[in-house]
Amino acid sequence: METSVRLDTTSSTRNADQVSPGAAGSQDAQRLQQTLEQKLNERQQAVEQKEAPTSPDRTGKRIFKALVGVAVVAIFGYLPIRALWQTSSVEAVVNSRLVTLRAPIDGQVVSATNLASERHVVDQGTQILRIVNTRGDRVRLDDLRRQRAKLENERPSLAAKLTSAQAAQKDLARQAAQFREGRMRQLEARLAENEAAIEVAVARKEEAMAAVERAASLTRSGTLSTVELARLTREQTIAQQNEHAARRRLDATQIELAGAREGTFLGDSYNDRPSSVQREEEMRQRIDTLRADLAQVESEIGWLSSEIGAEEFRFANQSEAQVKLPVTGRVWEIMTAAGEDVRAGQPLARILDCSSAVVTANVTERVYNRLQIGQTALFRPADGSQDVKGTIVNLTGSAGAAANLAISPDALSKEPYRVTVSVPRVDAETQDCKVGRTGRVIFENAPAQADK
Repeated sequence: METSVRLDTTSSTRNADQVSPGAAGSQDAQRLQQTLEQKLNERQQAVEQKEAPTSPDRTGKRIFKALVGVAVVAIFGYLPIRALWQTSSVEAVVNSRLVTLRAPIDGQVVSATNLASERHVVDQGTQILRIVNTRGDRVRLDDLRRQRAKLENERPSLAAKLTSAQAAQKDLARQAAQFREGRMRQLEARLAENEAAIEVAVARKEEAMAAVERAASLTRSGTLSTVELARLTREQTIAQQNEHAARRRLDATQIELAGAREGTFLGDSYNDRPSSVQREEEMRQRIDTLRADLAQVESEIGWLSSEIGAEEFRFANQSEAQVKLPVTGRVWEIMTAAGEDVRAGQPLARILDCSSAVVTANVTERVYNRLQIGQTALFRPADGSQDVKGTIVNLTGSAGAAANLAISPDALSKEPYRVTVSVPRVDAETQDCKVGRTGRVIFENAPAQADK
C-alpha cells in the first residue's frame, strides 16, 4: 500500500509539473498546492476503501493498542502517586565506618604501598606499611644471653666434677668394703680365740676344784696344813673368775661381729665408722651436691632460654612492625609517607570498613517522629540497581551522628533530621565499596501506619 501511495504521489507530482507551465498565467503556487493535497487525500481514501474488506481484524488491533496506551498511562501515573504515599527519606547516601590504623611502635616508615592511589577493595591482612625502630632497647636481651652463656660454660665443669666425685666414691666404697670384710674376719678370729680361752679357763677351774677336794681330805687326815688348803681355794676362785671373764670377752666379741656385719664398728680406739667409710659418705654427699648444682644450672639455662625467646619476640615487635588491614575495606586516607618518623599511637591511615555498610538519610520532621530503631527499611539506589533491605540502627535527629563515618551526616542539608540504616553489602557482586552512592530510603511498617 505504501508503495502504491508513493507511486501515486509521484504521478501527481509529475501531473502538477505538467499543469504548472500551462496555467502559469491563471493559477498561482498556493492553488497548485491545494490541488496536490486534494488529489493525495482522494488517492489515500481510495486505497483505504480498497483494503478495508481484506483486513477484518484492524478494528481489534486498534482496540488493543488503545488498551495498551491506557495501561501505560495508568502505570506511569500510578508510580508518582505511589511515591507520594510512601514514607521515605529526602536524601540518602551509602556510608561506611572508618577504621583508624595507628603506629604500634616508635620508628621510621621505611616502606609504604601505593594503596592510597587505588580504589579497589583490599582483603583483610594485607600489609600497607612497615615501621622500623633502629633504637630498640635490647639491654635486657643482651643481659639474659650473657647469663645463659655463663651457665653454659659452668655446666661442663660441674659435669666433670661430678664424674670425678663418682669415681672417688666408688674407690672409697671399695676400700670400705675391704675394711669391713677384714674387720669381720678379725672379729671371727677373736671369737675363736675367746672360745679357746674359755675352754682353758674351764680346764683350770676343774683342776683347781680337784686340787681343793684332795687338799680338803688331806687336811682332815692331818697330812696337809690349812694354809695350803686356803691357797688352793683361792686358786679355784681365780680359775672360776677367769672363766667368767673369758665368757664376757666372748660376748663382747660377738657384739662387735654383729655390729660389723650391720656396718657399725665398735671399739675403744676408733669411731663407729672407719675413715674410708666416712670419706665415702662425704664423697656421696658431695656427689649429691654436685648433682643438685648441675640440675639447678640446667633449670636456669632452660628458664633463661625461655626468657630469651620471649625477649627476642618483644624486641622484634619493638624493632619492626607491619601494619596490616584489620578488616576488608578500602584505603580512605594515608596520613604518612616513607621516611617519616612516627610515634606509637600516631594515626597512620584510615580504612573504609566495607564489610558493614550503612545508609545515612535525612527525613522530614513528620517522618522522623514515626520511626523507631529496629524498624525495617528499604534502600533504593539512584543508579537503578536492586533494592537493599536494611534495619534502622540509629535515630540522631538534628544532632550529629557518629564521627567515625566516612561521610558526615551533616552533608545532607535538605532536612535536619537524620537516620542511620544498617544494610548488607550493596557491592557483594562487584566487590566494590560504594561509599557516596546516593538513593532513597523507604521505611516500611511504620508504627503510625500499623496503628491505623
